[in-house]
Amino acid sequence: MSDQSILVTGAAGFIGFHVSRALLAAGRTVVGLDNLNSYYDPALKQARLKILRGEPRFGFEQINLADRASIERLFAKHRFPRVVHLAAQAGVRHSIDHPHDYADANLEGFLNVLEGCRHHGCGHLVYASSSSVYGANTKLPFSVDDKTDQPISLYAATKKANELIAHSYSHLYRLPATGLRFFTIYGPWGRPDMAIFIFTRAILSGTPISLFNHGRMRRDFTFVDDVTRVVSRLVDQVPVDGGPAAGAPAKIYNVGNNHPEELTHVVAVLEQELGRPAVREMLPMQPGDVTETFADVAELMRDTGFRPQTSIEDGLRAFVAWYRDYHRI
Repeated sequence: MSDQSILVTGAAGFIGFHVSRALLAAGRTVVGLDNLNSYYDPALKQARLKILRGEPRFGFEQINLADRASIERLFAKHRFPRVVHLAAQAGVRHSIDHPHDYADANLEGFLNVLEGCRHHGCGHLVYASSSSVYGANTKLPFSVDDKTDQPISLYAATKKANELIAHSYSHLYRLPATGLRFFTIYGPWGRPDMAIFIFTRAILSGTPISLFNHGRMRRDFTFVDDVTRVVSRLVDQVPVDGGPAAGAPAKIYNVGNNHPEELTHVVAVLEQELGRPAVREMLPMQPGDVTETFADVAELMRDTGFRPQTSIEDGLRAFVAWYRDYHRI
């Protein structure tokens, strides 16, 4: 029998931390998994983990996703009824120089999670995909019905591979699976390698901000609390298995704000919140980057009642307040 714990992989990561907190607040029991790697400062991961460890219904396992035997033991022990798989090697730019990190975590690690779900009675796998799967698509907004077979970074290719592999497991083993294409998530406890964290640090220290494509990049910035609401709702919203004739019990959703913001506006709001000007360095496009992301969230709204509720101004105010508090500024 399952012990009714929900597995959240990447629990010490940005989104995993927030999702774990929301599930715990809703009275669920959570087993968090993370390898606490040093892709960015592990002290931030430890600080998030310290908060989670304060919850009596939270347990933690430090395991590398690519460690097949340890993942198998974990699934055999708990027989998780629900799995929220958010752990991955993140970052488009890092994938250009460190491709094997992505093969290990995002391909082999993902397969190990699927095998755990398949063999140990998991009733629903919710997993993170990414808006990067849309590659160089120019049709806006991005719809889950669009073709996504032209990734322009290895990171994007591994995320698209996750969707394909999850679909095959869903078809073969009737494993209900829901993939979430996240669009530029930001907010308190965010990742130091992401634009808003980098901009905030640079403005406060007076160092230049690199604005690629001369600042004419537009991103569908999505506040983390909106994302957490979606994931919490979807955990128990299991895709219906209508039998092989009806196709696999698999869904994919865009999770975005449905409102792109130009980076120049984001910087202007941060300048206002921080009370000091940014030093701008205008640069050309980078390899593997796209000029605009824009999520069509109509299906998500229809199926879950989700409505993005946080404006960029409110979201950045919350991030800056957390940043000042965390760094004692």
